[in-house]
Amino acid sequence: MPSATARTRVRRLPELALYDQSVLYSIIDAAYVCHISFYDGESSHCIPTACWRDGDRLYVHGSNGGRLIRQLASTKEVSVAITLLDGLVLAKSAFNHAMNYRSAIIYGRFDAVNDEMEKRRLMDVFMRFIAPGRERDARQGNAKEFAATTILGIALDEAAAKVRTGGPSDDESDLDLPIWAGVLPMAMLPQAPVAASTSIGPEPVYVRQWQRSE
Repeated sequence: MPSATARTRVRRLPELALYDQSVLYSIIDAAYVCHISFYDGESSHCIPTACWRDGDRLYVHGSNGGRLIRQLASTKEVSVAITLLDGLVLAKSAFNHAMNYRSAIIYGRFDAVNDEMEKRRLMDVFMRFIAPGRERDARQGNAKEFAATTILGIALDEAAAKVRTGGPSDDESDLDLPIWAGVLPMAMLPQAPVAASTSIGPEPVYVRQWQRSE
């Protein structure tokens, strides 16, 4: 269960902070990409990468030789950020404009998954997260591919969510100004599938239903 620590305690607009596990998980499960920040001894980096959750851990994967994987496998302390933008909030004053969002920050260290069967299970979870059923249709990774891939997980017990919803918070002195105020909602929406020229066979159910999945 995530809890407020010296690192996760939200200080700016603390009333928007949430330390609820279900909220944290819902944000992670709605995201396909996270940003991982770390210091490599010479400079700081923030790298976007695909992610998925299984139980109480967040997972990423990549080539054994990739810089991000090498750094994370060295058990460096990192922070992981996820942000979902839900709308632009237009107030009557420029100062009070805002955004509606759901965000999460996770702190800790990644560790490698070394068990071969667990690596394969987690890749199935990842495929299912991308498109339920894909883990049965796609060719399974072979021994060479898995040997060249590292899967890393980080515990979700030091994390916090921050969520803003609703309309603008205008100053009382601005309420009578003849200016439009409100929210411009935003969402990531699936588009019509585009088959590759090498695609063979009928569309699976999850492809046919993709545009209606959100």
